[in-house]
Amino acid sequence: MSTSYKKEVVNYRDVDEDELLKKLSEEELQRLEDELEELDPDNALLPAGMRQKDQTKKAPTGTFQRENLVAHLEKQAKEHPDKEDLVPFTGEKRGKVFIPKKVVDPIMENVTLEPELEEALANASDAEICDIAAILGMHTLMSNQQYYEALASSNIVNKQGLNSVIQCTQYKPVPDEQPNSTDVEETLLRMQRNDPDLLEVNLNNIKNIPVKTLKAYADALTDNTAVERFSLVGTRSNDPVAFALAEMLKGNTTLKSLNIESNFITGTGIMALIASLQSNTTLQELKIDNQSQPLGNKVEMEIASMLEKNTTLLKFGYHFTQQGPRLREMFTHSLTHSLHFPKQR
Repeated sequence: MSTSYKKEVVNYRDVDEDELLKKLSEEELQRLEDELEELDPDNALLPAGMRQKDQTKKAPTGTFQRENLVAHLEKQAKEHPDKEDLVPFTGEKRGKVFIPKKVVDPIMENVTLEPELEEALANASDAEICDIAAILGMHTLMSNQQYYEALASSNIVNKQGLNSVIQCTQYKPVPDEQPNSTDVEETLLRMQRNDPDLLEVNLNNIKNIPVKTLKAYADALTDNTAVERFSLVGTRSNDPVAFALAEMLKGNTTLKSLNIESNFITGTGIMALIASLQSNTTLQELKIDNQSQPLGNKVEMEIASMLEKNTTLLKFGYHFTQQGPRLREMFTHSLTHSLHFPKQR
């Protein structure tokens, strides 16, 4: 670190931020608020493109004209002659075609069995093969499933020759989940128009939704009378989105299920959501589990206290990490609610 940079840092060490904020006008404060809503430079879990404001769509400044520049670049690209290849492509194949060598185990290659033995092994059952493997001391070639089936089978005689040194079972790979095909902009317009056919909105695992768009969804839900289920799992939603959803719950009278699991909402945003349930009488299911930061004992106790006053919520998707809030919530709702506690992950 250079000496000049250290001196600049020392000059700003004793600056009073409150005095600076008092001197800002309303317009400057609004601009500062917009910047803080979009930016989160200290969050290492976000990609670099989402830690700063997108300035690629700003209006042109000065006398520069973007259309003319693009047209000029296209014209230059078309007029520039292509480079000729040093060796022209003729499609001729050169060299020898690669043929992979067939690897054969020399031990297995020299093994020859009599026709009767080959036929007996081909028609043998799993129990008989396991019995033969135990007699020959080749039980280590069995899979995990074959081993336990052999122990449970009543047809195998020589079980003492088996031991637990076996091969693991080869499982089939599970294909990845298909990407979410929901059109974010079109669905938002349908929600704003109060489309009666739009009963469920699923934005799960769509990573590039801006914070303003998510807040627009919350604003549209405030007066919407059609959508009953709204899910935002894995959308990188943060506290500003949680605050907007909390305000939405105070005015919405149709939504029955809200799922915001696996996001970046802190205890402050979760508390705002739980507090808004006091003004909502229609929401029956709320899922808030698996946030990036643990809520802690104090926040969980506040959540348990607020849920005690709620009489309409039927399912609450959150695993209390502290024993006190968990026991308090289970005892309170054991007789009055069918409250759902997910298993610990």
